[in-house]
Amino acid sequence: MLTLPTIKADLFRALAHPLRIRLLELLSQGERNVQTLQQELPAEQPVVSQHLAALRAQELVATRRAGTQTFYRLRDPKVAALLRVARELLSSRLTASRSMLRELDRERRRV
Repeated sequence: MLTLPTIKADLFRALAHPLRIRLLELLSQGERNVQTLQQELPAEQPVVSQHLAALRAQELVATRRAGTQTFYRLRDPKVAALLRVARELLSSRLTASRSMLRELDRERRRV
């Protein structure tokens, strides 16, 4: 039986790969096809396609066919907002860590 915590865990598992995060960041800038994404990433086309399939399975990205090409876009702009919140959270953590390091350095100099 699917529960809300299980569904959330599945979503975060889909986000738990650096290449998928980068794909979502690129798609938050606008629609792209696989070839364009491959050129912007250090990954081969089959790898990019595999990660896009995982994101599509979680309904994070949508597709549009144009001739022989498939274009990808974020399914919901809230995905970009989620990535922004994650960056802000990490930035806050790093700022706090830098502050603690400076404090430790000052303490070390006093001893």
